[in-house]
Amino acid sequence: MKRVRESEIGNRNSDEHEVPAATSHAELREKASRFVAFVIPIADASDAAREIARLAKEHYDASHVCFAWKHGTGDSARRRSSDAGEPAGTAGAPLAAAIDASLLTDVLVAVVRHFGGTKLGKGNLARAYRAAATEALSAAPRRTVWETRAIEVLAPWERVAAARRLIAPPDIRLVEESAGELCRLRLEVRASRVEALRERLREARLDWRDL
Repeated sequence: MKRVRESEIGNRNSDEHEVPAATSHAELREKASRFVAFVIPIADASDAAREIARLAKEHYDASHVCFAWKHGTGDSARRRSSDAGEPAGTAGAPLAAAIDASLLTDVLVAVVRHFGGTKLGKGNLARAYRAAATEALSAAPRRTVWETRAIEVLAPWERVAAARRLIAPPDIRLVEESAGELCRLRLEVRASRVEALRERLREARLDWRDL
């Protein structure tokens, strides 16, 4: 299970990454062509596809609606980009490079181009797409989120107080508690704090399982 929670922006840790907090846009003109860039937060690949389809519908009169998106981090990150009819490598790749330079993830960048009648050439075209994307990314508000893991602690009733002492928001947060033969405490734990919590559970002689 992988989740994220908002935290204060500070020193970057291995379980932290930045995502756009809201949409933003920017516009650039190059030899009468208009490049309108949109930065949109995304929850997954399906969300990105819906947003791309929405923009294509709203800007049906545009010459091209090119895009790149990234979701997740590290080796598990998913990416996609498209030149959408522009010469190969002049739109999708520059947009993807702009995302990487911004250090954002869970983000879609789409650029709507209205052709102004003058061909720009591949080099100028790629620079225009990246410049528009970079400006929109720079304007996007950001928030820092963390990866979390879910752990269920199984405590006999005489050990419940010891289990509750392990809760330390925001790094270790109680999500749910249920009563039965054992008390079950479902915890949401910041990924970088999981091993330390497991060690404390062992010291407290408490059983647990990863969810």
